[in-house]
Amino acid sequence: MFEQLGLVGCGLMGGSFALALKRAGLVKKVVGFSPSQATTSRALHMGVIDQVATSASHAASGSDLVLVAVPVSVTQLSFQAIAQELSNNCLVMDVGSTKSDVLLAANAALGDKLAQFVPAHPIAGKEVSGVEHADPDLYTACQVILTPTDRTNATLLKQATAVWQALGCKVRQMTAADHDAAFAAVSHLPHLLAFAFMQSIASQQQSAAFLELAGPGFRDFTRIAAGDPKVWRAIFLANATEVLAQSQNFRSSLEALERAVLEGDSAAIETLVSQANQLRSQWTLNGSSSK
Repeated sequence: MFEQLGLVGCGLMGGSFALALKRAGLVKKVVGFSPSQATTSRALHMGVIDQVATSASHAASGSDLVLVAVPVSVTQLSFQAIAQELSNNCLVMDVGSTKSDVLLAANAALGDKLAQFVPAHPIAGKEVSGVEHADPDLYTACQVILTPTDRTNATLLKQATAVWQALGCKVRQMTAADHDAAFAAVSHLPHLLAFAFMQSIASQQQSAAFLELAGPGFRDFTRIAAGDPKVWRAIFLANATEVLAQSQNFRSSLEALERAVLEGDSAAIETLVSQANQLRSQWTLNGSSSK
């Protein structure tokens, strides 16, 4: 049981975490800060937070758990704001989709409190943003990746693991570099492609007519293109090297399939499609059916 959660960022991810902690009976009080007064007012009205903080440092003051739930591009500013207010036993986590840059930010800003920071990435979300969409079930049955370093406090790492497990999550650990490489492949590149695909449709004169004919396959393929532009701008820039490497891998695969189509090579087309079909059929989401 935590006495106080200091919530820095009262949007979808932070708000859902606070609601889940409350429902599980793991926190007595939530103090939340957002640069937008409208957001904190809404969070207070919804019961996401119990008290509005006037600053990030105010939210951290007196807290034994702090969650930084802001775009990765402003993580360092948030760390700088809270560093002096962190008690010696306070657990600090984030929910950022990239980790190498977040660790660099923590190294630069947290000083002697760095050991209290346990970087976290819950594999959860929605295509909509904002505290009005906060949901205590958002993290249920999702994976959470922790990327501790050799400086991370072992006791706080165990505590972080226990928190996420108590919310119904499956917790894994890996290095920040391995995390960023993996998620460039399975998350960041798919979003890049979905955005680019929608741009390719929009650039054509017949785009409106094409969209009128789109069906379930189009809907499923493009769902993630509805993601928050500011969030994905920050992710693409933060993990640019790995995203671009995965984009090049994709180009090679696309060119191979295009070449088979151009040459009318039906055997090659079937082979390439079958390979993709087999891999997708074998894949499961967290050990359950992916279909």
